[in-house]
Amino acid sequence: MARVYGSCQISATLLFLSLSFNIVQSFYLPGVAPQDFQTGDELSVKVNKLTSTKTQLPYSFYSLPFCSPKVIVDSRENLGEVLRGDRIENSPYVFRMRDPQTCAVLCRVTLDAKTAKQFKEKIEDEYRVNMILDNLPLVVPIRRLDQDAPPVYQLGFYVGLKGQYAGSKDEKYFIHNHLSFTVKYHKDEQTDSSRIVGFEVKPFSIKHAYEGKWSDNTKLTTCDPKSKQPVSNSNSPQEVDDKQEIVFTYDVQYQESDVKWASRWDTYLLMNDDQIHWFSIVNSLMIVLFLSGMVAMIMLRTLYRDISRYNDLETQEEAQEETGWKLVHGDVFRPPTNSDLLCVYVGTGVQFIFMVLVTMMFAVLGFLSPSNRGGLMTAMLLLWVFMGLFAGYAAARMYKMFKGTEWKKVALRTAFLFPATVFGVFFVLNALIWGQKSSGAVPFGTMFALFFLWFGISVPLVFVGSYIGFRKPAIEDPVKTNKIPRQIPEQTWYMNPIFSIMIGGILPFGAVFIELFFILTSIWLNQFYYIFGFLFIVFVILVITCAEISVVLCYFQLCSEDYLWWWRSYLTSGSSALYLFIYAVFYFFTKLEITKPVSGMLYFGYMLIASYAFFVLTGTIGFYACFWFTRLIYSSVKID
Repeated sequence: MARVYGSCQISATLLFLSLSFNIVQSFYLPGVAPQDFQTGDELSVKVNKLTSTKTQLPYSFYSLPFCSPKVIVDSRENLGEVLRGDRIENSPYVFRMRDPQTCAVLCRVTLDAKTAKQFKEKIEDEYRVNMILDNLPLVVPIRRLDQDAPPVYQLGFYVGLKGQYAGSKDEKYFIHNHLSFTVKYHKDEQTDSSRIVGFEVKPFSIKHAYEGKWSDNTKLTTCDPKSKQPVSNSNSPQEVDDKQEIVFTYDVQYQESDVKWASRWDTYLLMNDDQIHWFSIVNSLMIVLFLSGMVAMIMLRTLYRDISRYNDLETQEEAQEETGWKLVHGDVFRPPTNSDLLCVYVGTGVQFIFMVLVTMMFAVLGFLSPSNRGGLMTAMLLLWVFMGLFAGYAAARMYKMFKGTEWKKVALRTAFLFPATVFGVFFVLNALIWGQKSSGAVPFGTMFALFFLWFGISVPLVFVGSYIGFRKPAIEDPVKTNKIPRQIPEQTWYMNPIFSIMIGGILPFGAVFIELFFILTSIWLNQFYYIFGFLFIVFVILVITCAEISVVLCYFQLCSEDYLWWWRSYLTSGSSALYLFIYAVFYFFTKLEITKPVSGMLYFGYMLIASYAFFVLTGTIGFYACFWFTRLIYSSVKID
C-alpha cells in the first residue's frame, strides 16, 4: 500500500509539474527574437481579430467573407492572447523580401444578401482589420497638423466607410478592397540581410474593372502597375450591396529605414504624451508632500508630546484626568466583528500587493514588452496564482492573532472568496460574449486551464501558506485588552464613520486618476500602454498616499476615543475604489461611443472587477499602515 500510495503521489506530482511547465511556457512567444531575411525570402503575413471601440467585441478575421487561403491554420497562442480574444491565422497575402508588387490580385468575391449585411454591420460599427508581419502589428500612419511632427499610428485599418457619393442623398457602405502596404526594413551592409522594422498600410476603396471574362490572368483597367500611384481616390469606390462583385487587390512597397530592430517598437508608442505623464507625477507628489507634512506633524510634534506627557504622569489623579488615545489602550486591540472576513481580505490584499510588485519589476526591466503579445496578462495570472502562498500566510497570521483556531476555514475562504466572486462575474460576461459569437469568448480548453490554475495551484498554495503561518507564534499585543468593552463617546459629525471613510478615499484616487485615464484608453480604445516606469512611480505614490491618509484618520479616530479602527482603516483607503468606479462611469459617457447593451454590460462588468481588485489592494495597504502605527504608539507609553 505504501508503494502504491508513493507511486501515485509521484505520478500526481509529475503531472502537476508538467501542466505547470506547459502553462508557464505559454507565457513566451515564438518570433520575439530578431529574424534575418534575404532578398526574395517569403514573408509570412498573418491576420488577427477584427476590433471595434464601439462594441468592444472582437471577431475572427474570417468571420467576414474575406479572401482566404486553401487551408486556414491557427497560430499557437498563449493564455493572455486567448483571454484578449486574439485569433491569429495565416493569410493569402504573399510577400517576398525587397520584391515590390503592384496591383496584385488576391481574389474576387461576389456578395449575396447575407454577406453584404455582414460587411455593412461591421462597417457601421467601425471595425478594424488587424494584421501581423514578423510579430509587428499593422498600423495606419496619420499625419498631424504639424507636418514636421512624426505621424500618429493607429492599429489596423477600417473594414470600410459609410457616406454619400456622386450626389446621392442616401448614405452607402463602401469597402476597403485595395491595400497599399509599406514594409520598412533595416539592412545589414556586411551580410546584405534585412530585418523588418515597420509594417504600414494605406487602405483604398476602388471599384475595379477589367476587360472580358474573369480568369486568373485577368488584368485590371483600374490599376496601373507602371504608375507611382497604382490606384487613386479619384476612382469610383467599391459599394457593398447584394450581388456586388468585389476584387481584392494589394501593393507592397519596401522602404529602407535607419531604425534598428531593437528600437522598432518605439514608433508605435508615440501616442503616449510624456509631458502629461510628468504632470501626473507632479500632481501625485504634491498630494504625497501634503500628507507627509501632516504625518510628520502628528508623529514628530503631537504624538511625541502625547507620549512624553503620558509617561510623565505620576499621581493617580493625573492619570484619571488623562484624555486622548491613551484612554482606549485596553480596547484598541480588541478583535473586531467579522474578524475572519477581515483576515480573508487582508490575505487577498497581500496576494495582490506581491503580484503587482513583481509584475511591475518585470515590466520595468523590459520582460513584458509589446512584442510579447499577451505576456502582461499571462504574467499577472500566473503571479496571482503563485502568490497564493503569501495570501494564506498573511490571513493565518492575522487569524491566530485574533485567537482563532480553525485555520482551515480561513484558508478555504481566502482561496475562494475573491476568485469565486470575480469568476462568477467573468462567467456571466463570457456567456454574453459567446451569445454574440465573438472571438473574445473564452473557449472550453482555456476555461479548463483557468480552473487548473485556481484549483490545482492557487488553492493548495493558500493552504500551504496558511499552515506555515498558523504554526508561527501568535503576534503579541503591546498592551492587554480589558474584558469589558469601553463605551465609545458620541462622535462629532466629521468623525462619523461613513464621512471619514469617504473622505479617506479621495486623496489616493487623486494621486492616480491622471494615469488612470491612459490605462483606460489603452484598454478600451485599443492603444498601447507600456510606459511602466511612470506606472511604477505612480504605484509607489499610491502606496504612500494610502498609508499616510489611513494613519492620519486613524490617529484622529483614536484621539476621539473610538477604538473600532480595524475595519475602518481598511475601508478608509479602500473607498478609493468607489471613486475609481465613478470615474469609469464618467469615462464611459464622455470618451466612449458604446451604444449596444451587451457592450455596455461588458464595460461595467470588467470595471466592477477592476474596482473590486483596487478596493482589496488599497484597503490592505491602509490596514497594515494603521496596524503598524497603533502597535508603535501603544508600545511607546507606560501603561500600568
